[in-house]
Parts: sequence; C-alpha cells; structure tokens
Amino acid sequence: MSEPQDTPPPILIAGPTASGKSALALAIAEHVGGVIINADSMQVYRELRILTARPSPEEEARVPHALYGFIPASDAYSAGRFVADVADALAKARKAGQRPVIVGGTGLYFKALLEGLSPIPSIDPAIREHWRAEAERRGAAELHRELAARDTRMADRLAPNDTQRIVRALEVIEQTGKSLADWQQIPGVPLFDAANSVRFLVTLDREDLHARADARFDRMIASGALNEARDLEALQLNPDLPAMRAIGVRPLLEVVRGQSSIEAAADAAKAETRQYIKRQETWSRRNMISWKQVNAQHMESIDRDIFAFI
Repeated sequence: MSEPQDTPPPILIAGPTASGKSALALAIAEHVGGVIINADSMQVYRELRILTARPSPEEEARVPHALYGFIPASDAYSAGRFVADVADALAKARKAGQRPVIVGGTGLYFKALLEGLSPIPSIDPAIREHWRAEAERRGAAELHRELAARDTRMADRLAPNDTQRIVRALEVIEQTGKSLADWQQIPGVPLFDAANSVRFLVTLDREDLHARADARFDRMIASGALNEARDLEALQLNPDLPAMRAIGVRPLLEVVRGQSSIEAAADAAKAETRQYIKRQETWSRRNMISWKQVNAQHMESIDRDIFAFI
C-alpha cells in the first residue's frame, strides 16, 4: 500500500552508526512539525536504550517519536513487522498532521519500505515453535544439514551457524512446500516509492566516524551500559535472538559473567562497531546511490540548504 500523493512526502535519513543522523532527524522534525519514526533494527528493543544509542527522554520530549523501545528483547523483530508498523505510524502521522521523518541505520528496512517485501505467507505458530525448539535441541549445524536435504538452494546461501535464517528457511518450506528462495523472487509492494520521498544519506570521513563511535561507546559505559547488560543476562534469553547480537552485548555479558574485563569488552565492542560501519557503508554504496548525501562535518552550515530541499 503506497502513501497518498496529496500528503507531504516522508523524509528518510540513513547513514552509518554514530554519523549524526539522529541529530539531523531531530532538527528536521522540529522544523517541519514531524514525527520521528525509527528504522534501526536494534533500537526497537525495550531493554537496550543505552547500548543501541536510542534517543534520550529529553530528545523524545522535543518531538514525537515512534517505534522505539516497544519490543521485548525476548522477541525476534522482523522486516515484515517493521513495514506493517511503519504503515500504522504513517497513518497516525497523517491523522495528526505530522510529517514522517524515518531515520536509522538498517539498510534492509529502507529497502523494504521503498521496494516492498516478498509476499511470504504467515507461518503457523506451531511450525515456528517446532523449529525453534529443534534449533535449541539439535543445534544450527545439524539443522543446516537437514535444510540441505530439503532445500539445497537456501542451504547453499546460509552459513551452517546462522541459526535464525536456517530456522526461517525450514519453517517456510514446511509451511508452504516452496523454497524461501522462490518466495524471495516474487516482488513486493512498496509502502511508498522513491519518487514520493525525500532521502538523505549522512556521510562522514572514516577516521572521524571511528573516533565518534569510540567516544560514544565510552559514554555508554559511563551511562550504565554494564548494568543494562546485567539486566539482560538476568532474563536468560536465547543467545540467537537478535537483541542478544546487538553491538556491545556479547563482550559486556562476558564482563557480567566474570570472563573478561571492562577494558577488553570496550575494545571488542569498538572493533565490532568498526566492522558494522564498514558493512553499512558497503550497503549504502550499492543501494543508496540516488540519495542526497549530507556530510556530517558540515551539518550545521548546510541546515538551511537541507530545509530548502525538503
């Protein structure tokens, strides 16, 4: 379902972590009377405010925010649910007379909004629960061997330790009798098309970006990230859940368990962040060529140009 053409086009802001895109979104939302809608796959999780650098309560008080911290870490949020939730958020924004400003670093989420998702049928909860239980009982490698026997194409695409995607492929073929690869070839329906949106890609010199990301993680530690990890550990969640793979979670859990020092954990988390930045930049080079680039180093001086552009 596409957005009505008589409404102001949504504003999309992407970019690597720590690039300053959230600050740009806040400035734009204040300027246009907008609502900020999250497009970060980890900022949806309730228990991870600090470690995912969610907007602060003070920032949330300045303009309305949607789809932040509303999913428990025990849940596995998906791109399909994200598109449905954004559709609801857009309807609410329209009713309230607010212009949507969608911001985040998850490229797949923007791709889902602009190109749609393949119409894979919903999975019977009993089938889903069966394969999740099998994953816990048998492990990823054994399930990967079973997938290879039932769906060679998907098995060839997936690493033997990629539990979440292996389970997904198995539940789809059991539910539908067709490979997930077949479903993925069916084009989806975009929520809105590129022509009916304003798209910004925030960029920054790699060295400066790494320095900002390192400083941000130091602030996370000072703000209580270790306590956040301790609370997460108390939930005893499946380590394959998406929230458990958020940057910084694994090394900080090792500190909580007495297996590492806070200094070593910080070094590991910063290395994870640099690897993630590299993946984000690779994605944007391949998929966001037509987006208007905004250099974060000159953000303040070009605000007027940005406001004119929107």
